[in-house]
Amino acid sequence: MASVLHQQFVAVVRRRHLARRTEKAYWMWIIAFLRFHRGSDGWRHPRSMGAAEVEAFLSHLAVERKVAAATQNQALNAIVFLYKQVLEIDPGSFHAVRARPSRRLPTVLSRREVSLVINEIPPPIRLLAELMYGGGLRVGEACSVRVMDIDLDRLQLTVRRGKGDKDRVTPLPERLVDPLRAIIDARRIRHAADIEAGEGWVELPFAFERKSPRAAWSLAWQYLFAAADLSVDPVSDRRGRWHIHESTVQKAVTAAARAAGITRRVTSHVFRHSFATHLLEDGYDIRTIQTLLGHSHVETTMIYTHVVEQAARGVLRVRSPLDSLDGLEGSGPRAVLPS
Repeated sequence: MASVLHQQFVAVVRRRHLARRTEKAYWMWIIAFLRFHRGSDGWRHPRSMGAAEVEAFLSHLAVERKVAAATQNQALNAIVFLYKQVLEIDPGSFHAVRARPSRRLPTVLSRREVSLVINEIPPPIRLLAELMYGGGLRVGEACSVRVMDIDLDRLQLTVRRGKGDKDRVTPLPERLVDPLRAIIDARRIRHAADIEAGEGWVELPFAFERKSPRAAWSLAWQYLFAAADLSVDPVSDRRGRWHIHESTVQKAVTAAARAAGITRRVTSHVFRHSFATHLLEDGYDIRTIQTLLGHSHVETTMIYTHVVEQAARGVLRVRSPLDSLDGLEGSGPRAVLPS
């Protein structure tokens, strides 16, 4: 049952051009939903279930698994997609226990800390990290930059098929012009070697390859940060050179933050948070930053104003009452904890 359902699911996903990340996440939640209602006699087909089963699963996520509100919403979207888009049936209305929404301030590095972390990242991942901070890119967007996305004359980078399948333009740091020109030249040499070896194909978005058959072998469409080895596309079963894996960048950033002595949790997404916060500190308006980040709603971008306000005139300007006490000994350890 699951294999047939998966084939139907994949057909709809590919027809609607959903991102592969979304495809994997949705299918994971569909399997979790089916497994939750699996009985002693085996799997139950989702057609035999409805609103009551969906409500029970979502309540289980909130009450027992204590997932975040965003996680529960993703599970809900996946199940609704299964019923309405794949099976083309209405599961009915349901009122599940909702996970409590949380509001977390993003981790933001100072400009000095950004420099410390980037300096600890080995090339060529260092250049990729500089693009993430310099243009506010997500790690997946930075990894999947193609040669044609770099405009060294206009100092701009085109982010294609970003979150929500949207394109946007973001600034290209002037100090990266020479390093980018060098990596493009190196990419040209490697691509020529691939062509010479009978390779050089790269996946293209949707049906573009049918419109322009030779584009998949052109330098313009090649990934700028190419993987070291060729691999097989799981969709088309064709071999090509993909981009560097996101996990490689994430591990390098985490290790660099540790080497730089940063004690907070630092991920690759921190560069994007720092980009937005530092632009606000420089006086750029929130709508401009919303456009650069590719946010659909300005409310999403407003989270960075809270960070700046706290640093500029909010709680961080309050003097701690501890500093006003008289007769208190100087700084230093007050007691030694028992081992």
